[in-house]
Amino acid sequence: MTTTLAPPAKPWSPAEFEARLRAVGQDRYHDRHPFNLRMHQGDLTPDEVRCWITNRFHYQRHIPVKDALILAKLDSSRLRRMWLRRIEDHDGRDEGEGGIERWLRLGEAAGLDRRTLLSGESVLPGVRLAVEGYVNFCRLRSPLEAVAASLTELTAPDLMRLRIEAFERHYPWIAADGLGYFRTRVDQGRRDSAEALHLVLRWARSREEQESAVAALSFKCEVLWALLDAVQQHAVRQRTVPQRAGHDGPRERV
Repeated sequence: MTTTLAPPAKPWSPAEFEARLRAVGQDRYHDRHPFNLRMHQGDLTPDEVRCWITNRFHYQRHIPVKDALILAKLDSSRLRRMWLRRIEDHDGRDEGEGGIERWLRLGEAAGLDRRTLLSGESVLPGVRLAVEGYVNFCRLRSPLEAVAASLTELTAPDLMRLRIEAFERHYPWIAADGLGYFRTRVDQGRRDSAEALHLVLRWARSREEQESAVAALSFKCEVLWALLDAVQQHAVRQRTVPQRAGHDGPRERV
């Protein structure tokens, strides 16, 4: 008795493949997470905003780390130069420049101490696990999958514009110059996502490769959701923990 193997599935057309990638962002990007919705509606307390800034910084400071891992996988000088710019965007070419510095300034504008942010001592365990999972994904997976995971940038520019408007409207206690990271990432995200999308569409030739790219992008969305899940669960715990008798001051910041 012989077994007839089914022929491999035909690759999606470039247009359908791109549509499937974009659909992941539209359906699963963290702009729909309840914590983000509360943020943009102005419902967060100052301590909740600070908690988010602190834990999101742990993700931000690892962006150039994961990009360095991707850079090491690229096989041409042209591609490495292109990806190197992403590291410079976050680390800066000189001290006091770059996206990480701008995030530190956001923290300071919100009343957080720079040294505390850099120490990472207040980062939640769930956030550490999510970020470590993403960095290891970029370390261990193929260049196609690692680059495809970055395609959350397709949706990020719209989120940045929404976030700027929300912070200006609902959180005026944060100085306007602290929003520099969000303003810069509107154009950077648009440029970076176009470059990464071009690579993914070109590299994924087979249906299996295309599906692995879609799965990689889905995984990245799950990382971002897991980060916010941890922050939201912490916020719920802080609201339900009773104050100590005779203590009327604010709860401890995280």
